[in-house]
Amino acid sequence: MRRNASISLLFHSNRFNLRSLSSLISPKFISDPSFSYSSPVSTTHLNPCTKNHGLFFKFKRFQANPSRNLETLVEKRPQISSRQRKFKEKSELEEAFESANTVDEMVKAFKDMESTFEERDLGLASLKIGLKLEQEDEDPEKILVYATRALKALDKDDNGKLSLPVAMTLQLLGSVNYSLKRFSDSLGYLNRANRILGQLEESGFSAEGIRPVLHAVQLELANVKTAMGRREEALANLRKCLEIKELTLEKDSRELGKAKRDLAEAYVAILNFKDALLFCMQALEIHKKQLGHNSVEVAHDRRLLGVIYSGLEEHQKALEQNELSQKVLKNWGLNSDLLRAEIDAANMQIALGRYDEAISTLKDVVQHTEKDSETQAVVFISMGKVLYNQEKFADAKRCLEIATRIFDKKEAASPVEAAEAYSEISMQYESMNEFETAISLLKRSLALLEKLPQEQHSVGSVSARLGWLLLLTGKVHEAIPYLEGAAETLKESFGSKHFGVGYIYNNLGAAYLELERPQSAAQMFAMAKDIMDVSLGPHHADSIEACQNLAKAYGSLGSYALAIEFQEQVVDAWEGHGSAAEDELREAQRMLEQLKRKAHGKSKIELSMKALPLPHSSTSSKTLQPDIPSSQEHQWPQHVKSDKLFCDSR
Repeated sequence: MRRNASISLLFHSNRFNLRSLSSLISPKFISDPSFSYSSPVSTTHLNPCTKNHGLFFKFKRFQANPSRNLETLVEKRPQISSRQRKFKEKSELEEAFESANTVDEMVKAFKDMESTFEERDLGLASLKIGLKLEQEDEDPEKILVYATRALKALDKDDNGKLSLPVAMTLQLLGSVNYSLKRFSDSLGYLNRANRILGQLEESGFSAEGIRPVLHAVQLELANVKTAMGRREEALANLRKCLEIKELTLEKDSRELGKAKRDLAEAYVAILNFKDALLFCMQALEIHKKQLGHNSVEVAHDRRLLGVIYSGLEEHQKALEQNELSQKVLKNWGLNSDLLRAEIDAANMQIALGRYDEAISTLKDVVQHTEKDSETQAVVFISMGKVLYNQEKFADAKRCLEIATRIFDKKEAASPVEAAEAYSEISMQYESMNEFETAISLLKRSLALLEKLPQEQHSVGSVSARLGWLLLLTGKVHEAIPYLEGAAETLKESFGSKHFGVGYIYNNLGAAYLELERPQSAAQMFAMAKDIMDVSLGPHHADSIEACQNLAKAYGSLGSYALAIEFQEQVVDAWEGHGSAAEDELREAQRMLEQLKRKAHGKSKIELSMKALPLPHSSTSSKTLQPDIPSSQEHQWPQHVKSDKLFCDSR
């Protein structure tokens, strides 16, 4: 989602120069009569006026006695004062700086200015150079030098007063620190810039003057928070960006359509497909109206719609959008995008059970891929999925081995892509009950991701699945650190009420109970239930399982009143599922009777905690909306990368 967040509008609309900003920010330039940006007075344009008393009187004496005063006037022509001379020199230096077309010319003019100008004006010039350097994608360390100098000068001069140039400088520092992957520093600068802009707006500063800077700050905040894994928070900044664009752009402008698609992609990244669908459809309508049905933007919109519909388990609609996208991409000759769309289509065909069509699609794609390329490896991963569904397990494993071997060689150049592939392949081995191989691949994926500060959300996702697999294979002590770390990472990435965090807490509860720590287990099950009730709804199958685990945990602690209360909720919830859940209802009623007898000391209850599997599939993909049938909502779409369980699917 990275965009150049520099305030480039300033280079295209309002001329960003020392004169305009100095007069805007510093009232002294207006109130001090000795400081003016007008040209020095010339003796060839003497007009009698009250502001030039000295020259006026000399002119009158010359009229009274021309013979006596002619020589005097020639010999004693008014000299340019040192103040005027200094001002003229400064004006020429500034003009050279403002007329510079290249960075080198700007830097040269800046050096000439250093001995003459005050530090505040040099700070403004430093800011302009820094923005120009960023606009031209120059070395971030070089930009940092000028941005740091600008902030030091402007911040000191303003003495804590609200200042738009200070906010602009903070935005630039935030942007360059993001480029250097110093995310915490970047966030600090951007948050301060955001506060200043908010205060300026409240104080009555022109909204039109603030909006370009505010948009840049909000967009950069979204970039930084996304890189830090805080995607839920980043969404709020992206929504603010869209609000600003809606206030400044035409209702159906192409740029507004793209902003809506960006927001849809952000919702897909946190698996909120319902809201993603809304914004993607709006983007599609704008782009169709402005660019026509056969535009590239429309093709990208439709491809994203395919991902969204797959996330909503509407695979037929997903395939229809994908096919429409492919037609446009083919017409425009966008072969790399077309290949990816065809692989998406194969995964949608797999989800629909159309395995022969999927194989045909993948065979066609592989003919257009370079040998041992990443794209070819991805084709083999999808082919392995088809063969597994056809119960051709040996052939499926051979495809997965080829894909793994290709990505072995790509780790150094493409660590993120390799990590995604290992996670995807791991899930397929997990489906074939090859747990040790699956665990080994997840550890490889995690080792790559942990070296990348911008992939912390992926670290949380992979840690969650690794912890669950270790728990499943009886390695409880080894599982707990992965699960605990995943819970903290994903809470920060997607919010404390995200359903994925609920699954992790449920599994932690099962692990603690296995280690005979019932109090800790009850706490985890309680948190899991609270989260799942919010994100999935209290009648979702997994929410009911979490509630039943909580009842069992309280039963093991001897807190029978609480255990019975929660088990009654379980019975009520399964009754709401009707005949489709008769077996579950009978078991829940049996557990309730056991708890009641235990409460009266008549029998013992066997406690068996159920670890809930993480939502299973090959991409990110589960809606947060509880109104989707539970049989669908618990599944993961088959076309998204498995390592992206809680991450961006693109």
